[in-house]
Amino acid sequence: MTMMDVKKSLENLAWTTDHHFQHIQNQHEFIRAVAIQFELGYTDFRVIEMALQLSDGENHELLKQFATAYENVYQYEYAFVADGLSGFNEKFGHQMPAYKEAKESLLSVIQLISKLQPWYKAV
Repeated sequence: MTMMDVKKSLENLAWTTDHHFQHIQNQHEFIRAVAIQFELGYTDFRVIEMALQLSDGENHELLKQFATAYENVYQYEYAFVADGLSGFNEKFGHQMPAYKEAKESLLSVIQLISKLQPWYKAV
């Protein structure tokens, strides 16, 4: 079954997740735009979460996967937004492989959700 169309939220959250990882991995300093993207990413997360909730329980397991994957990425992004690059490095600098794994997991779940979208076409 398809679900409510949340194409832009899926695209935006995927882009933000990947972009922020690259920004931090490349050791770029905090910039205000990252904080704004972080807040918009949270909004996108909530829109996607609501769409999954409204799909009559059919996607409950996917909803749980999505929430867990998002929370795993959120901890890294929040540390950067709240405390800048030095604060992130102090708390998570030694955990970049785990951050990368969390990012990849979220992007994979976003792909699974995309397959439920009315615009999705299998290749």
